[in-house]
Amino acid sequence: MSDYRELGRSGLKVKPIAFGGNVFGWSADEARSFELLDAFVEAGFNLVDTADKYMQGPPGCHGGQSEEIIGKWLKRSGKRDKIVLATKVGRLAERPGLSPENIAAAIEDSLQRLQTDYVDLYQSHEDDRSTPLEASLAEFGRLIEQGKVRAIGASNYTAPRLAEALRVSEQQHLPRYESLQPEYNLYDRAGYEAELEPLVREQGVGVISYYSLASGFLTGKYRMPEDAGKSKARGAKVVKTYINPRGLRILTALDDIASRHSATPAQVALAWLIARPGITAPIASATSVEQLHDILAAARLSLSGDDIDQLDIASAENAG
Repeated sequence: MSDYRELGRSGLKVKPIAFGGNVFGWSADEARSFELLDAFVEAGFNLVDTADKYMQGPPGCHGGQSEEIIGKWLKRSGKRDKIVLATKVGRLAERPGLSPENIAAAIEDSLQRLQTDYVDLYQSHEDDRSTPLEASLAEFGRLIEQGKVRAIGASNYTAPRLAEALRVSEQQHLPRYESLQPEYNLYDRAGYEAELEPLVREQGVGVISYYSLASGFLTGKYRMPEDAGKSKARGAKVVKTYINPRGLRILTALDDIASRHSATPAQVALAWLIARPGITAPIASATSVEQLHDILAAARLSLSGDDIDQLDIASAENAG
């Protein structure tokens, strides 16, 4: 399997696939979540990404449940030193925004739920234009000084705002965002590649991409409108968004390359991300151990230059 990769300049070393904890307490109950976390660590991986918001919104989900499950697993397993633990602040209804006061309160809530003394990577879940960047960054600095946080990251930031945050950090000698969490996959490329990719590569910012499998579309699970019923939570949206000539062209390329490598479309889609310069670790979720092992095998899949070219051509916005 691939070697560890440094997350930005943080000193945090992670394996090239992150586990998305948004399923914990939602589509994976506590017992299944424990199985998944055990299997993830036993397979040699270490980056677990969650948020205080997960999963606020779906029926029966009030937010904080993912962190609570991870905390119970950490207490039971004693594997805190085996993982790089990442969570987020700013989007939980009870703890909105990035004011210093909210960040200070939210980290205490998260640490309590996670049953740990520190978070390895604390991420701004989204930009908060109502709070000066220097105020948020200074508070993150205090948390780092207190040993509650090791490094900070940004999620869902535009390139201009991330660039501004990096400038503020340098000019005012404040901690900088060492990672970015953008939406990015073989289908959804333009938003990241146009402005964010050049910036993060120039500045040495790590990238943990989410929706790495386009809500399951890139697994090949959805190929026709009738497949919407395969997921009550997202099937209809996936079909509406991705079942079109370009999406089907991408699936055809994934199928072709997967057959040559005795792999699955999901593995090829993740391997494409892992091979992309600037990407540290795409985030992927699973709700069964079998599904998890299938996803993690992508880290051992080495795509050729021709494979990558084929995928790039198939996924081009203007391809005929």
